Amino acid sequence: MREFSGPLPPPEALGRYNQVLPGAAERIITMAESQHTHRQELEKCVVMSNVKAQRLGTVLGFVVAITVVLGGMWLVHEGKSGSGLAAILTALASLVGVFVWSKHEQKKELAKKSEALISSARRG
Repeated sequence: MREFSGPLPPPEALGRYNQVLPGAAERIITMAESQHTHRQELEKCVVMSNVKAQRLGTVLGFVVAITVVLGGMWLVHEGKSGSGLAAILTALASLVGVFVWSKHEQKKELAKKSEALISSARRG
């Protein structure tokens, strides 16, 4: 029994496929190329969806923060300075907190990718 991994069988096996059915090796290679293209398109779709979701989240977060800040300013204008100031500071603190957390997560992800790349280089 022989075993292989990857999208294509070894060249010897492709040759045997061609002996049994002429043109079979070409069909197998075409199928692997088609699968590769399909996988790349799916990955591209996932990445683009994530980018769109992140943009939408950023825009909506900004809209909410501006609304809260403007509401706080209106409260201050109406003589409720304590409530208004609390609303403004809460919105600003939330924005800063999300920014700091996001940067921390990015650094963590970058470190994880770097470790994976280094360990892959050591094995290879």
